[in-house]
Amino acid sequence: MGSRLSHIDAAGNARMVDIGGKSAARRIAVASGIITMSDEALQAIREGSVKKGDVLATARIAGIMAAKKTGELVPLCHPLPIDAVNVDFAFEHGAIRASASAAIEAKTGVEMEAITAVSVALITIYDMAKALDKGMVIGGIRLIAKDGGKSGRWRAAGHEDLEL
Repeated sequence: MGSRLSHIDAAGNARMVDIGGKSAARRIAVASGIITMSDEALQAIREGSVKKGDVLATARIAGIMAAKKTGELVPLCHPLPIDAVNVDFAFEHGAIRASASAAIEAKTGVEMEAITAVSVALITIYDMAKALDKGMVIGGIRLIAKDGGKSGRWRAAGHEDLEL
């Protein structure tokens, strides 16, 4: 009896998917998430007056580092030699949105790397600004687009025109 879930074997045990027979292809993924916070915290981050230092520069580096370590953090992910990771931020009303893209020429995708980059970038913002607002809320972390591989092009609703 075979399993329909790629990370579960016929006996119901977790397994890493064998990608040995797959062909390498250019793969790109984009993820995003948001952290809501008080006006005071948002203003301090925008002005660069948070006592711990440059919040967004630190969060950007943390996100990039996290993407490179995804295979160590997520048990069934393959360790990947990522070609590029970019982490960007946008100020919104009462919040900061983080977006991350990851790219690779490989046998498997980089969706988890993009999601991990966003997650750790947002956690880093929380860590650096928590003295100003312990009630910040992280949420909405999701894949918004991917290109490449067997499943090809995919876009989340509302992002159908996003070019990678």
